[in-house]
Amino acid sequence: MPAHAEVHTAAAGQVVSNPGILGGRPVFAGTRVPVSALFEYLADGLSLDYFLESFPTVSREQASAVIRYSLSQIERELA
Repeated sequence: MPAHAEVHTAAAGQVVSNPGILGGRPVFAGTRVPVSALFEYLADGLSLDYFLESFPTVSREQASAVIRYSLSQIERELA
């Protein structure tokens, strides 16, 4: 990985952005599963359980932390 490549984390370390993984798209830590997949599943009316069955490398704790983090970001922006 080039020296200028930076790894960033969010959601208490549950989300990682690494230029060497999916071009830097945010993924669940320790996986190659994009965080956007969770929101796409939920937006399409699919359940969290179905998402977790589809992506077994993502834990329920990770998914829940990302959802909670998203809510806190929205609340912070509107405060």
